[in-house]
Amino acid sequence: MTRFVDVPTMSQLVQEIGVARFIGELADTIQQDFVRWESFDKSARVANHSDIGVIELMPVSDPVRYAFKYVNGHPQNTLRGLYTVMAFGVLADVETGYPVLLSELTVATALRTCATSLMAARALARPNSRRMALIGNGAQSEFQALAFHAHLGIEEIAVYDIDPLATEKLIRNLAEFPSLKVIRCSSTAEAVRGADIVTTVTADKAYATILTPEMIEPGMHINGVGGDCPGKTELHADVLRTGKVFVEYEPQSRVEGEIQQMPADFPVVDLWRVLAGQVAGRDSAEQVTIFDSVGFALEDYSALRYVNEQATRLNLGERIDLVPWGADDEENDPKDLFRHTRANKGRKALRRIA
Repeated sequence: MTRFVDVPTMSQLVQEIGVARFIGELADTIQQDFVRWESFDKSARVANHSDIGVIELMPVSDPVRYAFKYVNGHPQNTLRGLYTVMAFGVLADVETGYPVLLSELTVATALRTCATSLMAARALARPNSRRMALIGNGAQSEFQALAFHAHLGIEEIAVYDIDPLATEKLIRNLAEFPSLKVIRCSSTAEAVRGADIVTTVTADKAYATILTPEMIEPGMHINGVGGDCPGKTELHADVLRTGKVFVEYEPQSRVEGEIQQMPADFPVVDLWRVLAGQVAGRDSAEQVTIFDSVGFALEDYSALRYVNEQATRLNLGERIDLVPWGADDEENDPKDLFRHTRANKGRKALRRIA
């Protein structure tokens, strides 16, 4: 049977583990999978775009497991009282094709996104980084703040959003972490001044210029999270020319990332090669490093793998008949699918949805 993890179960899972520990362990899991990059069958995500958003499928597999995620991005959903991003995913057995896990991935995607940012910053940011600017204070912001505070030593975060209510929400949620100093700023320029790390995580589907060249200081690490689909960027093109740019999966990043603004031969570095020790990350303390993060399917594979392991360990989630499983009695012929159209002794009563 398939393990089913819905939103309340994911919430319970995170609470059982602890959100900071969850992020740290997930970052380690993602790094383990990135290091074995060449063992995965990879492709860019399949996207259906509209004027107001995008719906995507993100598949990836290794010789043992296959995973995919369904995810959307609709920035105007908040005007309807709906979330901008929602997702669910499946982890399946390659040998049989059977799904072993069906899971919500809205909460888990927020956690894997900040875990990926953390993984990249561990490799690219200056080790003595203590101050981060957080531009965009929406749904992803608390996760980014906690990841960098709990696992990278960030002591203060300067925050800014064009929506003051979003900043109020962020400050309210971070109040339970008194060791993290939160500084409210009146502009992006004020927030990034003196920052070791700058995280941009805005939602509008537009060619935006959240960061401009004059804001960039020597040694900064830029964690560009919000530019993640065609027609959506956050960094001025000249910012990309100030430093060394790192990407998850170059064919996807060329279409969706900040580097969609740049010529096809603009140089980038594969992050997995840095993590595997094949190439250098930061070359000096003064160098500017830029993580052009768009979100890649391998990160969701890692998230599903981690969730499945932890849910199994803690015995969380429901076991469901998502697909017909193997013979459980002599009468169950795996070549007889038609039998599932008839009443059958021992089967669950039909559940009707009003």
